[in-house]
Amino acid sequence: MKNFSILLLVLASSAINAQGDKKQKDIKAIKSMCGCYEVTFKYSETFSPKEGYEKSKDYVSGGLEWAELIVDEDDKLSIQHLLIVRDSMIVKHWRQDWLYENTDVHHYFKDNLWKHTSLKREQVKGQWTQKVYQVDDSPRYSGSATWVHVDGRHYWENKTDAPLPRREYTKRNDYNVMVRGNKQEITNYGWVHEQDNDKVIRKDGQEDVLLAKEKGYNIYTKVEDEKCTLAKTWWKENQKFWAAVRSEWDEIYDRNTDLSLKKSVNDKRLYEFLFGMDAKTKQKDIAEVVEKFLQE
Repeated sequence: MKNFSILLLVLASSAINAQGDKKQKDIKAIKSMCGCYEVTFKYSETFSPKEGYEKSKDYVSGGLEWAELIVDEDDKLSIQHLLIVRDSMIVKHWRQDWLYENTDVHHYFKDNLWKHTSLKREQVKGQWTQKVYQVDDSPRYSGSATWVHVDGRHYWENKTDAPLPRREYTKRNDYNVMVRGNKQEITNYGWVHEQDNDKVIRKDGQEDVLLAKEKGYNIYTKVEDEKCTLAKTWWKENQKFWAAVRSEWDEIYDRNTDLSLKKSVNDKRLYEFLFGMDAKTKQKDIAEVVEKFLQE
């Protein structure tokens, strides 16, 4: 009986150590997405069940991007992306937060509405939630899955609903939800964000209607950090302002309720208000602007 008890302790200890080793591999993979990258964005529609549908033009773009680790905690990592435009201008880009075994998410539904969901602990055991945010730190999409490390490969894969991407919502309104198939894989030259997206029409009380399928490749090729010095300097000068913006949004997210946002106020989008603010703007003034975009 004594030997059996010792065996159980050994097995339990081994399981805990294995889980800890796995988590450290996850963290290493996530952190490896930081740094300076030459990025190429490629999207192409591949199929539509709709008769007579005219395929949209392929989308190709690119640039230089700095990804900085701004939160480094045991169960939370946050990476801020900054675009360098024409070697002279910085555009605050998207942000990705990674939360370990997270149970609270805002899943996108449609028409600028995110529904709060509480997950059970067993549903997210060993998983990481990726929360992706807009340039103004408002929500974009969230999904949970397990990082996979096998045969020398390191990737995370998830499917979740999202609003239309910026490259689409200013040009078309024939669908209102993108069901995103996201795969982020670490490579020997950087990392790849591969996507298999469904463009769907969603209406209350009806089944989704597929308009078109799309394939996407965002290829991040690592380059010397010195090429992103401009972005690193800009972030040092502006990080306190954006920390205040995130703080305001965190207070809203922590209410754990559904979230509906106005597309604009006085014909201006939220990012236009925030991008126009001085870096020394007070927290209360930031809060006042953000709150104006909340639907009652």
